[in-house]
This record gives sequence, structure tokens and C-alpha cells, in this order.
Amino acid sequence: MDIRSGFIAASILLAIWALAVFRSGWITFHSAARLTFYRIKRSRESRGRWLILASFLILAIAIFLPIYGQPVAYHYFPPSPTPSLTLTPSVVPTITLTPTITLTPTITDTPLYSETPTGTPTPYLPLVVEAQFVSVVTPNPEAAISPLAFALAVTQDGLPQNPSTLFRNPIQKIYASFSYDKMVPGAQWSAVWFRNGEYVCHESYPWDGGTGGYYYSECANPVGGWQPGVYSVQIYVGTEFKRADAFTVEGAAPETPAPSPTPSMTATP
Repeated sequence: MDIRSGFIAASILLAIWALAVFRSGWITFHSAARLTFYRIKRSRESRGRWLILASFLILAIAIFLPIYGQPVAYHYFPPSPTPSLTLTPSVVPTITLTPTITLTPTITDTPLYSETPTGTPTPYLPLVVEAQFVSVVTPNPEAAISPLAFALAVTQDGLPQNPSTLFRNPIQKIYASFSYDKMVPGAQWSAVWFRNGEYVCHESYPWDGGTGGYYYSECANPVGGWQPGVYSVQIYVGTEFKRADAFTVEGAAPETPAPSPTPSMTATP
């Protein structure tokens, strides 16, 4: 059992205990009404009140324990990566050359855009992204993100299929896959996509992965479609910049078909 599961289990047990204490206090308080002796009656009423008050205190601890206790526990006991993770250069898919580039003469002879992007923007987290933050969990400043690998599809484990840094239209969706370590579940993370330095797409929500493994960001409908140019993806944990890499899109983006008119019925006189 990891730290997060332990806090959840402890919170559930405390809530059950609070319910039992409240029930005991309620029964004790109302049973005092049937007593004849004044001092015994007051003593039992006082005991019932204290039990009810204690139940509310236990319930408050059960609510705030996973919220504030989990970050403190991670501070003193940093999570270790899962045994299957190895951040070695061999697992970075971008090192492997894709055969599609070498087999297409028009791409290797006269590329429309340079393979080495020169317009990568200075890392910054747009306000529209930061305004969507909902997590209250403190991110781990030592969280690590590997170089990004771009592909048109990924496996169930989040690994890219046929990774590349050059894509040709028509394109429906592009994935940015990466490995990670020392992430805190529930902490806010963001992936911001740019084209020639201008924002086109983003993802931002509390981290729902583990402390180590593989993950990916995807962009299916960037602003303006998949227009040709140099794209970059920036990864943030909380508001801290962690990683950025780039790829190139060539070819005109497919036109969005205009909606067909809906036929209307005309009454014949």
C-alpha cells in the first residue's frame, strides 16, 4: 500500500469511527431524559454532548487528513519510482530514426521547414491555462520529465508508435509521449502546445498517473487546424516549467467542409 492509499484508508476508518461516536453520544444524551435523579441526568447529558462534539472533531480530521497530511508525508518520505521505470537513453524514442524521412526524397532534399526549430518560444504558462487550476496538492519540485517523443498513435502503455519530428498533412491528432519520475498524484500539471510561438492547444488537470511511468499529452483540434509550421510542446508541473520539445508539420491543412444546406418543405397552393 502506498502513502496515498494509506491516507484514504485512514480517512475512511476515521469517518466510520466518527459515526459510531456520534451515535453513542446521541443515544447517551437522549437516554438522560428517562432518568429521575437530577445529578445523574445532567452528568449523562454532559457526556452525550462531549461524545457528539468528539465525533465532529474526528470527522474534521478525517476530511483534512488526506488534503493536508499527504503533502507533508511526501515531504518526509518522497515517493520512489515504480520498478519498471528506467530513465536510460535507450527508452527515449526520439533517438531512433524513422524510415519515412529517409524513404521520401522530397522531405530529405528540400524540406519546407528546418528540422531544427528556431522559433521555440520562451517557456511561459498562459494565464488561460493557469486560471483552470483546481488542485490543492503541492507538486514535488524534484519531479522529472524525459524528452518528448511525437507520434500519430501511442500504445496502451503510453509509448509512441513510429515516433518522428516531421509530419505531413492530413493529420487528425498528434501525441507527445514521455516518461516521468517523482510525480505526486493529484498535483496540477499542464501541457501547452504552440505553433510558431503562438498558443494553439493545451491540457491541464490534476495528475492521475502514478509516481513514475509513461504518460502522454494529445492535441486533436489546434486553433486554426494543423497548419504547416514549427510546433513546440511545453510541460509544466504546477507552475514550474519542466520540459519542451518541438516537431514540424508540412503540407496544407485539409479544409473544413462547409455544412450542407438543410432542405426545407414548401407548401404547394
